[in-house]
Amino acid sequence: MSPRQEFGSVSSPPYENGTSDSLSLSCSEKEVQEVLQQPLQGIDENLVEFSEAMRTVAKALRHVVEGKASAQAEAAEWKRKFELEKSRNLQLERKALSVGNHGCDLLNMRIEKSTNQPEEYSPADPENRKNGHCCGANGICNHEVLRNGELSSDSESINKRMLKKASFKLSWNSEGTNGNQYKHDVVSFDRGNISMTERSSKQIFLKWESEPQTVLVLTKPNSTSVRLLCCELVRWLNEQKKLNVYVEPRVRTELLDESSSFNFVQTWKDNEEVILLHTKVDLVVTLGGDGTVLWAASMFKGPVPPVVPFSMGSLGFMTPFYSEQYKESLDSVLQGPISITLRHRLQCHVIRDSAKHEYDTEEPILVLNEVTIDRGISSYLTNLECYCDNTFVTCVQGDGLILSTTSGSTAYSLAAGGSMVHPQVPGILFTPICPHSLSFRPLILPEHVTLRVQVPFNSRGPAWVSFDGKDRKQLAPGDALICSMAPWPVPTACQVDSTCDFLRSIHEGLHWNLRKTQSFDGPSFGN
Repeated sequence: MSPRQEFGSVSSPPYENGTSDSLSLSCSEKEVQEVLQQPLQGIDENLVEFSEAMRTVAKALRHVVEGKASAQAEAAEWKRKFELEKSRNLQLERKALSVGNHGCDLLNMRIEKSTNQPEEYSPADPENRKNGHCCGANGICNHEVLRNGELSSDSESINKRMLKKASFKLSWNSEGTNGNQYKHDVVSFDRGNISMTERSSKQIFLKWESEPQTVLVLTKPNSTSVRLLCCELVRWLNEQKKLNVYVEPRVRTELLDESSSFNFVQTWKDNEEVILLHTKVDLVVTLGGDGTVLWAASMFKGPVPPVVPFSMGSLGFMTPFYSEQYKESLDSVLQGPISITLRHRLQCHVIRDSAKHEYDTEEPILVLNEVTIDRGISSYLTNLECYCDNTFVTCVQGDGLILSTTSGSTAYSLAAGGSMVHPQVPGILFTPICPHSLSFRPLILPEHVTLRVQVPFNSRGPAWVSFDGKDRKQLAPGDALICSMAPWPVPTACQVDSTCDFLRSIHEGLHWNLRKTQSFDGPSFGN
């Protein structure tokens, strides 16, 4: 009998349906004596198992203490805000009492004006702003007086029927102060009702303020057709467009082997020059499939220049341009303006259990498609605890989990049952891989959240994480993966516009909803 069995339920039981039973510690002096009197046979295995159980308990207790401290701090902050709001309301009440008679006169004047000249009240009117009825540049607010359309000679009955709608102010930051606000043309009001137009729903255009000077050409390796087109494209960019051309060291060697006349092509020597590449390159041209676009995005750890992707691969969800028309396409792009799609990336951090604090992490990794956590070669189900902004989401038990951008919705997430999402929709796809639960369906979360996926200490084995199919890392029990939206998107040029290119890609790449048209052999209803 193991010490874990002697001490009752010491370790935390496995999660079921995203919940966990509370830890119960029950032991008596008699049970302790029985454990101490047992023979030493097999004591090493029991001690190891017991130490793991104690570590789990200590970890759970530490989380409880941290949660309590966080809750107390949050409660104190809300109390402080409540006291400030209370004092502010008292000041407003006193001010309203002091000017109450003057306010009544103004109200009667508005009634007379509405009777003679029925006009809509405009919060954007300069006179109203002067009187304090609109925040103007300090925010977005609304002061609206609703009228029932009936007038009476009895002023008292009019005042009873007058409905004054409460004023309000909208702000787009955490503390409600000025800054980071949408303009009146983005968020509008109609008698106090909010209507909003999302910026992401509008097509984005890029216009050059000065002519591009440097182009980076990235190619798919081990392809004869790509190599031939690269030679022709590089020579055309240099001779016809007078542009500086950068290529990878491998490509420069291939070009020089082809002809010594390609000595004008520039490249880099080490990773330090790659980090500063975005300061030199104005435009990136890719020759290949979606994998070449992923490779181009991975080269830039910060800002990314506009990418013009030419389709020369097997899949083309992000490559709308045809390689046969590269001259016409690049002429249009270099002249501008061009339609672009901002493809957001995920910024991922791996936090080890041995780290002293959450900032003691490994180098962040940026992904354009998805980050995948799976069970690797293990025969056990993955056991992953998932949190969204420190709020528990669920416990994943299955083959794994996919956290995908909307650009990667047509990749691994789609194969695992996720939905296809327009690349300009701001969101993060939360897609399980073969979950051991019929009710576990994929989610789409807003892009501003931070996701944390942690391997619990009672997991039967480690998990493995890969970033766009590369840089595979092991996650041991206690390790965690933090994912949030990166501040540097990948701007890709559009052939027509973002929506047209997306729909064409799923029609041509996936043959989406392709079937024979139903034949018409029924009676004619026109006769």
